[in-house]
Amino acid sequence: MASYERTTAAGMKQVLDEAERMLPERLPIEQTRRDRHSATFAGGDGVLTLSVHRHGMDTQVVARTDQVRTSRLDMETQYFLGKLPYQPGNAPFTAGDQG
Repeated sequence: MASYERTTAAGMKQVLDEAERMLPERLPIEQTRRDRHSATFAGGDGVLTLSVHRHGMDTQVVARTDQVRTSRLDMETQYFLGKLPYQPGNAPFTAGDQG
């Protein structure tokens, strides 16, 4: 089981919306649960849960998987977190981003 954390300038809804768009494009997973502060994805590569919480101007994103750090799910989770804009003004996500 692995856990990753990232701070981003993106809002909570933006993070969850982008995860819903990007992750199923890159992995054989689908969103199985979502609320205002979290989303869970599951499929052939495992289970990923994202938790988001706003702290002032930043959003804290915590990603937890049920796989080891070298799994495809973990690699793609780290890729997704790396695409989050770190500061206001950083390049936003782009439609169809395939890495």
